[in-house]
Amino acid sequence: MFGYLIRIALLSLRRNPVLSTLLIAAIALGVAVSTAFVTVYYVYSGNPIPSKSESLFYVQMDSWDPNRPYSRRRPELPPEQITYRDMQGIMASDIPTYHSGMFVAGLTIHPPDAGQRPFRERARMCFADFFPMFEVPFAYGGGWGRESDRGPEPVVVIDAATNDRVFGGGDSVGKTLRIEDRVFTVAGVLAPWRPSPRYYDPHNGPNQKPEAIYIPFEFVREFEVYPGGNHLIWDDSDGNTFEEHLTSEGVWIQMWVQLDTPEQRQAYADFLDAYVMEQKKLGRFGRPLNNRLLDVMQWLRHREVVPEEATGMLVISLLFLLVCAVNLIGILLGKFLARAPEVGVRRALGASRTSVFLQHIVECQLIGVIGGLFGLGLSALVLRLINRLLDNSGQFGLDLPMVAAGIGLSLVAGLVAGLYPAWRVCRVAPAIHLKLQ
Repeated sequence: MFGYLIRIALLSLRRNPVLSTLLIAAIALGVAVSTAFVTVYYVYSGNPIPSKSESLFYVQMDSWDPNRPYSRRRPELPPEQITYRDMQGIMASDIPTYHSGMFVAGLTIHPPDAGQRPFRERARMCFADFFPMFEVPFAYGGGWGRESDRGPEPVVVIDAATNDRVFGGGDSVGKTLRIEDRVFTVAGVLAPWRPSPRYYDPHNGPNQKPEAIYIPFEFVREFEVYPGGNHLIWDDSDGNTFEEHLTSEGVWIQMWVQLDTPEQRQAYADFLDAYVMEQKKLGRFGRPLNNRLLDVMQWLRHREVVPEEATGMLVISLLFLLVCAVNLIGILLGKFLARAPEVGVRRALGASRTSVFLQHIVECQLIGVIGGLFGLGLSALVLRLINRLLDNSGQFGLDLPMVAAGIGLSLVAGLVAGLYPAWRVCRVAPAIHLKLQ
């Protein structure tokens, strides 16, 4: 039965190719726009690490000014980063499976080829646990061990683009690379990795690509590296020397821990509370106890990673698809009523209203599906343009769920456009048209 209805629908489309093309083009345009912005919203709001999103926690502690809250808009919130001295204190815990303080900085790379000029790159200062904690993929080698953090040992992990630029690609593990005034040994080369959004550090842009190089955190002292991202301070303790910067109340470090069991989480929460109470005895943490452990999705919601523009464009694009579908109602109504004599004869010969209705709904859905397929192709072009405009290196693209969403939207559009015309034509009185025949 369904195959028969499809054949009838195809014959109907061939009867008037110009009108059919217009109908398909309207659906394609609506699906292209809506699918593109559904994809953008989907990428922004998706779970970037579903295998561990409920066991990775972002650490917040309220070491801010006792006389005023960190956020005037939401005074109950603690600072979004922590101080260097607090990171050092809580990194002493052996409760987490993995843990790492981190920040982003700008460092100068000196290529081994004398013909290449030095260049600046964004570097992530982090600990060895960063790589297994965030499941960072490697093309060659791997991260460094925890013993390299203590030295610190001059080892570096580089991304694929830096490996291509400096070493010409291939396995460069064991080769040396001068960064600032120190020579580092390459421990690993990353495979393509683009978490979306960049949940581990949305402070410096949730849609930024990951850093080019990763080196042990404690080189912060040897290089006297200042943070290249957000650095906020509420008093004048930052001083003029780098040591004063490290011991100040400035918040500039992101702190992540992996806690795999409820017992670990409770034990770590108790540890944080005990740490803050000890610091209160030293005259710090003048505000009420306010430690927080936010899992990945809670952290992204807190940071409002989904931009208002993406939400707005999603709504507008869906309304645009609805307008496209509604505008087709009149065209389909005229097309279907033009064949009213044929429908009248069919009804007189015993065809039910349901079968007539289904015949025309199937035709509308066929128009929707064909338009949806063309729309998906146009949507891919729109997403490529968005990637180019935002320099996202292919962050937005059509995966299987988004293809399914596009087909679903096209079916909904076909139903919206065809429901009333199909209902009207199945209500045709057979007797009127039999007299004319």
